[in-house]
Amino acid sequence: MGHDGLTSWGVELRLRDLSDAHAHPFRLKPTSEDLEEMAATLGLSSVKKVSFEGKMVPVGKRDWRLEGVLGATVVQPCVATLAPVTTRIDAEVTRTYLAELKEETTSEEEVEIPEDETTEPLPVSLLLSAVAEEALALAAPDYPRVEGAELAVTQFTESGKEAMSDDDAKPFASLKALRDKLGKDGE
Repeated sequence: MGHDGLTSWGVELRLRDLSDAHAHPFRLKPTSEDLEEMAATLGLSSVKKVSFEGKMVPVGKRDWRLEGVLGATVVQPCVATLAPVTTRIDAEVTRTYLAELKEETTSEEEVEIPEDETTEPLPVSLLLSAVAEEALALAAPDYPRVEGAELAVTQFTESGKEAMSDDDAKPFASLKALRDKLGKDGE
């Protein structure tokens, strides 16, 4: 890690080796190969610029909080016309890593995952690029559209039923609902 806190993209941060006396700044700048790999992983046409900077803040003696800002420019195909849509992303990223994540147990000894999705068990080492990638996946628009492009609204209705619109049939809506459900159930 350089003196300016510049950290290589794929480098792991060993949290236990960090001094808990002060915050540790980081700044990640992926190479063009990293960007291509990220675009492929996230299913984006391309990822143009990415910067992920912030600091690891000690919380107590053993826990850490990541406070960062992710900046990126992504290109995705428009859902209506497949023309490239460029989106500028600026997302605040916060994660809390707890050395002992208290898992509340119910009477049936079922483990309840805490509702707060930004809290995770403290890893031995933290891959900052993975945090950036996850934040980018969450921040990229689900339905990118070229300015002025409209999907033709088609309605299919069985008699006596509510009309189903494009909103119901959006290709990722069910996946997103599934992802949200899995996120909540923790399965």
